[in-house]
Amino acid sequence: MSRNVTVGLDGSPESRAAAEWAAREAGRRGLPLRLLHVREPAPAPLTYPPPAAAAETFQDWADRIPREAADGIRLRHPGVEVAVELHEGAPDAVLTAAAGDAELLVLGSRGLGGLGGYLVGSVGLAVAARVERPVVFVRAGEQAADEHAMDLAGIPSAATGFRPVVLGLDADSPDDTVLAFAFEAAARRAAPLRAVHAWNLPPYYVYGMSAVLGLHEEFARQKAAEIAEALRPWCRKYPEVEVREESRIGSPAGHLVEASGDGSLIVVGRRTRHGRIGTRIGSVTHAVLHHAAVPVAVVAHG
Repeated sequence: MSRNVTVGLDGSPESRAAAEWAAREAGRRGLPLRLLHVREPAPAPLTYPPPAAAAETFQDWADRIPREAADGIRLRHPGVEVAVELHEGAPDAVLTAAAGDAELLVLGSRGLGGLGGYLVGSVGLAVAARVERPVVFVRAGEQAADEHAMDLAGIPSAATGFRPVVLGLDADSPDDTVLAFAFEAAARRAAPLRAVHAWNLPPYYVYGMSAVLGLHEEFARQKAAEIAEALRPWCRKYPEVEVREESRIGSPAGHLVEASGDGSLIVVGRRTRHGRIGTRIGSVTHAVLHHAAVPVAVVAHG
């Protein structure tokens, strides 16, 4: 496998933001950056085909997108090796295939303005549901300073430390692939890792709560112990990473979206099992993808 960070680039504001994020990540990882531009096949011939000059203009425009993006990234990130690839085909199929040669795939998602979130299109969702490599979604307008804490004047600054990396932790069945990605991301950024696990009382406990005092507290202690046990070997492996464990009752997606407001990156898992209706990304991951306030890494696992 050719180790690189690959980003899908179509000239949109969200893909340009994704390319900048990918360039920073490639620099942190010491990997080359691959800008992948996909041209969809031309439609069936029209009754009156467009003038040749117009077709050439469109072709030149399509080719210019990745070339100009690469020139700008080389200027702003002089330590990153940048390569450009042009492909023709269905974007989801081309991106899915390209992910097999990448260590990380980065895609853009249109922001929802003041609501703070994403509008993840069908191509992005299809790719996230199929690939076995981590996929990071970056919304339009995302800038380097957004990943960092505010300075003493209350202004976002890339000169300050990174905000925490937020991990959506499934304490019932923790996966090493997801945990490794989250800890490595925190270590590269010298950032804290905020591990968030949400849970609900089983129905039979809820029905008997009036008769069992302190049941909620007992269950909370049990979940906190499970989180600590899941994280313990990774804390030993990454002693430099400050870990903040959070066990909360309620919706996992809701708590993760809330936590993302103070994070630099949110990491969630996606099971690779296939069902009769095709591969899916799961309801929690789907909700986080659409509503998180920061870049989202979707990590496939067994």
